[in-house]
Formats: sequence, C-alpha cells, structure tokens
Amino acid sequence: MVERKLKNMEEFAAVSGISRPTLSKYFNNPESVRQTTRLRIEDALQKYDYRPNIFAMNQNRKLTKNVGIVVPYLADPFFTEIARKMEQRCLEAGFHPTLYSAHGQQQLENEILDSLRSLKPAGVLLAPLGRASDKLSVEKFCQDVPTVLFDSNIAGIGEAFVGSDNFSFVSQTVDYLTRTGEPPSFFEMRTPANPNANKRRAAYEQLMAERNLEPRILKIEGEGWAFEQIGRDGALRILETGGFPTNTVLCSNDRLAIGLLSACYEKGLRVGRGAGCAMRVASHDDHPFSKFTCPSLTTAAHDYDSVSDHAFKTLNNLIEAGGRFARREETVFSARLVLRSSA
Repeated sequence: MVERKLKNMEEFAAVSGISRPTLSKYFNNPESVRQTTRLRIEDALQKYDYRPNIFAMNQNRKLTKNVGIVVPYLADPFFTEIARKMEQRCLEAGFHPTLYSAHGQQQLENEILDSLRSLKPAGVLLAPLGRASDKLSVEKFCQDVPTVLFDSNIAGIGEAFVGSDNFSFVSQTVDYLTRTGEPPSFFEMRTPANPNANKRRAAYEQLMAERNLEPRILKIEGEGWAFEQIGRDGALRILETGGFPTNTVLCSNDRLAIGLLSACYEKGLRVGRGAGCAMRVASHDDHPFSKFTCPSLTTAAHDYDSVSDHAFKTLNNLIEAGGRFARREETVFSARLVLRSSA
C-alpha cells in the first residue's frame, strides 16, 4: 500500500534513510549508484508516493540538460522541419529541448532570450531574425549562454554558425535554367524578412554576369512572413501590368513560388516545360510541401539532416568545451537540385 504523498526530495530522504546527494545521483543516472542502494531507492519509491521534479533539479545544477531551440517563425515549414530534427537529436542525447518562435518580432525574440537565461540552459540553437534582430541583445545573450547560430548568420556573434550555402542553391538553379531554356528573371521581396534572400540575389547577379546575361530582378512589395500571400499579390500585379520579362522565373524561396503558382493558375497560365506551357518556375529551399504543388516545384533543396546533425554536434562540443571555442566556427552545406514538373 502506498503511504502518504511526499512533497520534495528532503522528505523522501528522511523517510527512506538515503542521503539527498545519493538520491540526486540516482535520479540523474540510476546506474551511477551501487546495486544495493538502487534497490533500496526503488523499494522506497514503491512504498511512498514520490516522483522527483526533474525540472527543478536541473535548475539547481550548475550545468542543466536544458537546450533552447529558437526560430524566427515556426509557421514556416522550413523552420518546423529543421526544428523537429534538432529536437530529435537533443532527445536522443538525453537533453531536454524547449522550442520557441519569435513570430518575426524583435521584441518577442528579445523576451525569449531573456526567458532562456532563467532556464540556465546548457546551450542554445538560435536562428535569429537577422535583419530585424536587436543585434546588441543577441550578441549579449551569446556572450552569456553557449550558442550556435543556424540558418541566419550574424557575423561574429555566437561561437559557431551552421547553415546552407546560398551560392550553391542559386548556382545550380541558374545553371540548369540557362542550359535548358530562356534565362531566368529573379522574383523576390523588396524588403526580405530573411537575410539569406540578399545572398541569393547577389549570387543570381554574379552568375548572370559570368554568362554575359542581363540580370532581371523583380522586387515585389510586402513585409513580414506571409510569403505565399505576398508572392501571389506581387505576381498578380506583374501579370496584370505587362507580365514577366522572361518566360522563366526563379524565385528567392519556395513560399514565394507557391504564391506565384497560385497567381498563374488564377490567370489561366500553364506552368511547366511541355507543350502549351507559358512559363517555367523554379525556386530554392525544397519546402516540405513543394513536391505537392500543382505543378510540383523544381527547387534547390536544403540538406536538412546534415544541417540539423552538425548544428547539434557543434553545440554538444561547445557545451563539453565549457561554452567557448578557440575561434568561431562556420559550416555550410551545399544544396541539391530537385527537378520537378514546374521547370
């Protein structure tokens, strides 16, 4: 019969006759105490209604097993997918991940970083807003907490950065599109939310110049993270005022491309390479839903597994190194061209 419910580890130590340090050692790792002691603890757990508050135990340790994962906008399927994989890596290694979304807001990003300090995390995987971040606040946080940046790189901030090589994304799409048809124009937001967009535009301009081709950049209005709506509205305005300058359009990201495909459908324009097609459309990211668009979207894909694996391994190494590397590390992974029906 289970006896009275116990409130804390002190009470459990008193009734079980086992010291609190030994109990803490057991609850952190049962194999770390002698078998006879372990059996005594397990017998007492059956007799008394007590379960340790692991979260509270973590707060009292100098180094917790808490890991924060912070993304700029969780509704974006790219961040959902990469965060899901990072959570899995943390759980497999015995850490306790907590996921946060800044919802594209600088103030909320700052509040999240302040909240993370109170958790005393072992480390943090941070994809900052980038252009919209309060860089001084992010820098101060990274000085206080072992942090690995991913996706969006802020030069000199954090002990390491892991992401994708934006030049490799654009080089593969531009090479393919120029070899197989009319050279592409580039479709992007005038004020991009993610700083990777600027690197992709710069790569497009460089690659077109290397081929002695005129870069044609179409900047559409709209701010924030509702990329599909922004892409659709921008594409409709272009289609209603003379159309695109080429029959091949390369989008800065897949979510803008999804909006463009929607506008083409609304205007009765067939997208693809076959007979009767008015346009080819390609993009970057391999959004988890891009294979299910109509037509399915040609894109350059992130190496989701490599980015998430290496980001976690880097953070784990950083934690074991005491929170500091001798020098800041940067690692980027190349894209993989995925050919589908849209181009």
